[in-house]
Parts: sequence; C-alpha cells; structure tokens
Amino acid sequence: MTAIETLATFLAEDLRVPATTRANAQRHLTDTVGAWVAGAATQEGRALLAFRTDGEIDVGTPSALARLSEIDNIHLASATTPGGIIIPAALTLAAARGADGAALTGAIVAGIEAMVRLGLAIDGPQVIYRGIWPTYFAAPFGIAAVAARLLSLDAKQTGHALALALTFAAPGVGHHNAATTSRWFAIAQAARNGLVAARAAQAGFTSDLSLLDGGFLHGIFGITPNLDAFSQGLGERFALDEASFKPWCAARQTMAATQALKEILADGVSPVQIRSVEVAVPPPYLKMTNHGVVSGDRASHLTSLPYHLAIAACDPDAEFDFAQTPPSVPEPVRAFMAKVTVIADAALLAHYPAAWPARLVVRTADGAHECLMLNVPGDPARPLSDAELGLKFRRFVAGAAGGEATESLLADCAFALETTGAAAQLVARIIRDRCIPRQF
Repeated sequence: MTAIETLATFLAEDLRVPATTRANAQRHLTDTVGAWVAGAATQEGRALLAFRTDGEIDVGTPSALARLSEIDNIHLASATTPGGIIIPAALTLAAARGADGAALTGAIVAGIEAMVRLGLAIDGPQVIYRGIWPTYFAAPFGIAAVAARLLSLDAKQTGHALALALTFAAPGVGHHNAATTSRWFAIAQAARNGLVAARAAQAGFTSDLSLLDGGFLHGIFGITPNLDAFSQGLGERFALDEASFKPWCAARQTMAATQALKEILADGVSPVQIRSVEVAVPPPYLKMTNHGVVSGDRASHLTSLPYHLAIAACDPDAEFDFAQTPPSVPEPVRAFMAKVTVIADAALLAHYPAAWPARLVVRTADGAHECLMLNVPGDPARPLSDAELGLKFRRFVAGAAGGEATESLLADCAFALETTGAAAQLVARIIRDRCIPRQF
C-alpha cells in the first residue's frame, strides 16, 4: 500500500479511540470553542464573518475564527495548529448530520492525526521559516479526514479523499498583517477544500494515491516527505495527546521566554530592579520574534518577544486580550521593551522542535538570574488542570459573549461528545447567544 492508503485504512477501519484520548478530545474541544468565540470578536474575525460563502455547509469560517484567535492548540513537533482547524469544522459538520458523540470523537481524532502526520512528514518546524505555512498546507488534508469519518467513507474512498485534498495544498499566503488580511479567508477556503475532496471521493472521483511516495512534493515544493513520520506507529499513540494548550494569547514562539520571566519575577525579582533582559531563542525563529510593535497591527503584537516580556512584567492582564491591538504602547511597557535583547543560540536546537525553548538572563544590581525554559503551562509535560482550562475559557469568552452565555457554552461543551444531537445543541448555542452570526 502507498503511504496515503496506509493512513486511510487506519482512519476508516482501524481507528479505536482509547479513554485517555477521548478525555483529551473533550478538553481540546472546550478550549477550541473558546478560541472560536474569541476569534469572532476580533477585527479580523468580524471581517471574515462579513464575507458570506455559498454552499450547503461552511466548515471554513468556524475554523478560521478559532485559528486566528491565537489561543487555539498547537502540536510543536509538526508546527501545526490542528485543533483550531479540525474541531470547529468537525462540530459544524457533525451538527449538520446529526452525528452522535462517538462519531464526532472519531472525526476529531482522525482529523488531527491526519493533519499532524502530514505536518511531520513535511518537517513543519523547518519549512515554516521557508514561507510554507504547515497549518495552511495540511488543512485540506485534515478536514478531508474529518469528513471521511462523518460521511462514513470506506478505506478506498478515504484514500482518494486524502489524495485529492493533498492536491489542494498550497504553501502560504505571504506576509500581510492588515486587519483585512486574506490570510484567514485563505485558511477558511483551505478547510472548505477538504470537505469538497471528501464529497468528491464519495461521489466516485479518484486521485493519485502515490503522491507522497513519488516525487510530487519534492518537484513542486522542494520537500522530500518523511514517510516513517507519516505512517509509522498508527494507533500506538495519538497526535491529539501530544498537542499543547496555549496559556495566553500570543505566538507560541514567544511563550518559553515569557514563562521564564514570569518565574523569575515570582522568585522575588521586581520589574523595577531589572536593568536588562537577554533572550536566546533557536535560530529559526529569531527574525519572527525579534521586533517591536506597530499600532493597529495585531500580528506584530502577537509575535514580538520584547512586547510580551514587557507586558508580563508591567501589565500581565494584557496577555489575555485576544484583540491584541492596543491603540498605543504605555510608556512603562515601551521602556521595558528597550531593555530586551533577543539573540539566536544554535545550542537550543538540541531541544527543538519537540520543545520550543528559550534561555533568559535577567540582570539587576544584585546580579544575573538565568532560566532555561523548555516547557510552558499547557504543554503535555506541564498540563493544565480542568480548573485552569475553565478559567482560561471564561477569561477569553466572557469578554466576547458575556458571563451568562459563557457559562451556558461551557456547560454545552461538556456534553458535546456524549450524546446524539449534543454537537447540534452546542453549535446552536454559539449562534443563539450571539457569539457569532449565523454563517453555516
């Protein structure tokens, strides 16, 4: 069998979700619904919602809203953010089809598995800094796996759905940080393409099942796929169990250094005592994180290491602002940013990409305080408790939907994987409580 056929057979015939993975699916579902609702309240989210698409079911808009929130989950080793893409689309399609909880769970696990394995196969943590966005590249593939499960496609049809979805893969969307950026429209369309691929396979269309085994990716993208990462160990472990939750709103590349500073401050160092901060990061993401911020440019705030260190020291609540577009930078924050130097350290590559580390050296009059941070709260090595995830949900959703709607949503999330019709009830709640306009 080809690599795609091997994965398709597993997803269609051999997928068995263990209890621990099912429990993790519930936790990630709740967290992603929070991201979905928060994303809808951003300027980019409102622009996306104003654009209406034709079609029976729009799986793309919910996925894009969750992804743009920057509080959705992330799989570090593949550099994909699968939950934000897979879970809203799976909920939307399951709600439309009246799927039961077991079917929805299987679709979520299958979609995340497919998306992450493709991200691993293309070496997402390296190609992302070549301009290939792994989440965008793998989104049609992951959604095709979701739809194949919920449409009850057999292994052969699933293989053709995955192969066709892979032909829809595109490398990236360029660099454009305006509130009207087509970045989120593009990721929504990528998700829609995954559903189209599955429906085409259901209708009898076929595709090239040897796309990964031959020279397709190398010839077009300069990528030689790692077929072992793509298809080995199926069923022995699940990608969903390896995904990290984000503890606050920022690019994940900034979080290890920020957490290191938080822990140094918690040990008794006062921000006013700090004379300088030196941050070492792996070379691949130095350029992405080593810059200032531009008023009105959300992306610059999300990715700036000096900015996130400064707000951690001077204005910790700002980390939970999903809008991340303050009209101006307060003077204490700007002054702290000026103390920060970011450098590349190749030695940190020993930990990358299983971890996205940082080394922090904080200097005060009393001396230097150094911290190597490998894992942040929310990583599998430092899991968040259910209470902490609930607090995160309330912090982000209440600002977008109000307190009463937040509690209702949280309650519905808890049952979304339990019974037939629960997904439809949750999606209806999202619409009814005016968290997002009706778009699908």
